[in-house]
Amino acid sequence: MSGPVDGELVLAAGRPRLVEQVRSLLGWVGEGRALTQTGRVRLADVRELVVLLGTGDMPGPQAASTRIKSSAELPELTAVVEWAKACRLVRVSGGRLVPVKKNMALLDRPLELWAAMLEAFPRLGEALCPPGWTESLMRSHFRGAMDALFGELYQRGGSIDVARACELAWEAVTVLYFLEEAPEQHRALWRKLNDRDVLHALGVLERFDALRLSEDRATLTELGSWWMRRVAGEAGQRGPVLQVKVSLLESSRPPVWRRLLVPADIRLDRLHGVIQAAMGWEDCHMHAFSDGSREWRSDPDLGRGDERKATLGRLLKGEGERIAYTYDFGDDWEHEISFEGVLTAEPGMRYPVCVAGEGACPPEDCGGVWGYQDLRDALADPAHERHEEMLEWLGLQTAAEFDAARFDVEEVNGALGAGEDARGWVYSAEDARAMVVRRAA
Repeated sequence: MSGPVDGELVLAAGRPRLVEQVRSLLGWVGEGRALTQTGRVRLADVRELVVLLGTGDMPGPQAASTRIKSSAELPELTAVVEWAKACRLVRVSGGRLVPVKKNMALLDRPLELWAAMLEAFPRLGEALCPPGWTESLMRSHFRGAMDALFGELYQRGGSIDVARACELAWEAVTVLYFLEEAPEQHRALWRKLNDRDVLHALGVLERFDALRLSEDRATLTELGSWWMRRVAGEAGQRGPVLQVKVSLLESSRPPVWRRLLVPADIRLDRLHGVIQAAMGWEDCHMHAFSDGSREWRSDPDLGRGDERKATLGRLLKGEGERIAYTYDFGDDWEHEISFEGVLTAEPGMRYPVCVAGEGACPPEDCGGVWGYQDLRDALADPAHERHEEMLEWLGLQTAAEFDAARFDVEEVNGALGAGEDARGWVYSAEDARAMVVRRAA
């Protein structure tokens, strides 16, 4: 976490009914519970579980006309079960719902459990949005809509108009479709269904104590603000900040590097976004971090770590220590991240921030270190056989427009969203096309 945690936040994190319901579900699951062939809670267990969790969505024993055929017909119960799955507290294995034992420690850490549940919230589209004839476009693209909503909340200081939230969600999901030719009445219906699901999502977040809703505004609570600062990589009050130097290896004339101040507990997936923005890359290729003995990626598999579960402060602890960051496995841009010291976060300052640097970022897809050198040689010599080709490829009129030494610290910090007044946001979205706000943390 970023800095010391207020005891009031810890107490507040344990109060929402939704948190209590997830805890109760884990107690009910025990060592495991049998599921139906479709992976649902069995009807024989439904009434007991609904009463235990207090979800209130079970018809009374006399309501024969509304007798359910599947637990999927109970939206409140489904939301609790799916939320626990999304947090990796339970999983389906061999036709049974079983606990993920390595994550059980979260149950004894209220604030960490609350944060894990909020981070999992954007994955609950199918659980929160009704299917069938009244299904909204947002149901399949819930994460993109929530990314847009959280991003706007962060940019606007934690409060936005509810109407604006609906508009953002609509923009986030419709960017994936061509709706211009659809009849107006169809588009109006789709928008109405989308707004319905946005309002329901906001209501769930209010019950979770992440938001407060008034008639026309959604405002982050203290818990919500704490979480937002945390995922954005901000350092807590007087929290530790690492000074690191990110150098592009084998770059010369001039060398390309950036000196950054970043929160010690920034996750590697967030650090990836920071490096991309600070260096000037476009984040269109794969990447990996390595300490020489282990590797971390966004798509971990056998033998590789998950970059979302590793923090920079755990890898760099002493002066002179360093890790590697590789971007684009084709061009193979190798970076060295070297530890230079630990500072204390300054009140009012937002991190990460760039304090120094040198050299412009090479163009994407230019062929790596040697290809970049060939490109510069061609630009420097008007008689070079590839001079005009390289100008056209870069979209330049003259070679004078290309400056390999160009570096502007204010421009870099604008990209980072750092400094006292700037705003920035990064959220790890599965559907990047649906992401309205994509800035470095």
